[in-house]
Amino acid sequence: MKSPELLLPAGGLERMRAAFDFGADAVYAGQPRYSLRARNNEFVRIAKMQEAIDEANARGKKFYVASNILPHNSKLKTYLDDMVPVMEMNPDAIIMADPGLIMKVKERWPDAVIHLSVQANTTNYWGVQFWQKVGVERIILSRELSLDEIAEIRQECPDMELEVFVHGALCIAYSGRCLLSGYFNHRDPNQGTCTNACRWDYKVHNAAQSDAGDAQLLSGFNFQQSKEEADASFASCGGAKRHPLADQVYLIEEANRPGQLMPIMEDEHGTYIMNSKDLRALEQIEKLVKIGVDSLKVEGRTKSIYYVARVAQTYRKAIDDAVAGRPFNPELLADLDGLANRGYTPGFLELHQTQDYQNYLHGYSISKQSQFAGLVTEVDENGWATIDVKNKFSVGDTLEIIHPDGNQLIRLDTMRNNGEAIEVAPGNGIFVQIPNMLGKEKALLARIINPAGE
Repeated sequence: MKSPELLLPAGGLERMRAAFDFGADAVYAGQPRYSLRARNNEFVRIAKMQEAIDEANARGKKFYVASNILPHNSKLKTYLDDMVPVMEMNPDAIIMADPGLIMKVKERWPDAVIHLSVQANTTNYWGVQFWQKVGVERIILSRELSLDEIAEIRQECPDMELEVFVHGALCIAYSGRCLLSGYFNHRDPNQGTCTNACRWDYKVHNAAQSDAGDAQLLSGFNFQQSKEEADASFASCGGAKRHPLADQVYLIEEANRPGQLMPIMEDEHGTYIMNSKDLRALEQIEKLVKIGVDSLKVEGRTKSIYYVARVAQTYRKAIDDAVAGRPFNPELLADLDGLANRGYTPGFLELHQTQDYQNYLHGYSISKQSQFAGLVTEVDENGWATIDVKNKFSVGDTLEIIHPDGNQLIRLDTMRNNGEAIEVAPGNGIFVQIPNMLGKEKALLARIINPAGE
């Protein structure tokens, strides 16, 4: 079987290097002003993008530039001029979504390699065939497709490169074309300034905290109580006492799915009714390889170097196992559980209960298995490594050394700072030294968390 490309995000040079060190074949980064990642983008400085492309090419890797906004008229006036320095850098491909921009780029640069963004919502093989005639060389398929649908597109379009998302945040809108952030605070997601409003913690106000005039709002819901009973109960407590309905668990039922009851609940973090779980298709890698998908893509251009390294390493192992015919290793799942996440789902790739698309009960970020502790900045001739501390760790902790050549668990027996022995590295912003780290340049450290929680 052919090994698909492993494609990782790169919001900056260090994250790009980590992606390549830990197994990525290619990275993608957003073009300033014209991509969907305007935030946390080191490549707003064009010289940095040139440096990244040159370094990627020197390593035999690929660098793609995302220019995938759906622009309003005002941005058309500057677009082609701003594309000139980008095209002069010779990126391996431009990721685009808008048909007008694609038309103009192909007119100006006929040999430009265009990858069609997921924002174009390509869900069928006729759509793929259309874009192939336009001159697009790769289609990033919609996230809403199943494995069977992807396989059918592959069969009908054998000469088109296909790319599929396998990991990262999922948007509640169709292939990410959302208006929520733009509605709330005038930052349009389709112009690259999404504030992830769907992932905020929304507070629920119960009946006991409302005044009597709000009783009408309750009458439209089935609380197993008549309107008269609800009004009388509401009025009797005058809003000062806890309303009897406040202790009831409320359920919603979608009209087209009778019998599938979903709870609306709130915990100390809020409620996450609009919040999707994160995509994790690690267990589907073998099927995607057999289908013949050309590129497997990870989302997360604003994520940390730890996220990039850990995800690249894990999916690299899964791809290599699938290509070699080895069975899936379930231990890889635990490596991803250690990343901050909102729970995982295979998305639409596999058929499952509708409720599983949303993460109603545990929408806040969780990190159960391990926590990013720091990264190695240098190792001296005696094996003492200098660690740029990211989160607290202490003497006596079990640490995982995450390295491109393989990972290792150690118990930390000693640590120092400026030559003085210390017991605790308190957190971000300091540097400490730990021993026995010869050959561990470029390593990252993770603290293994007690399974009982800390």
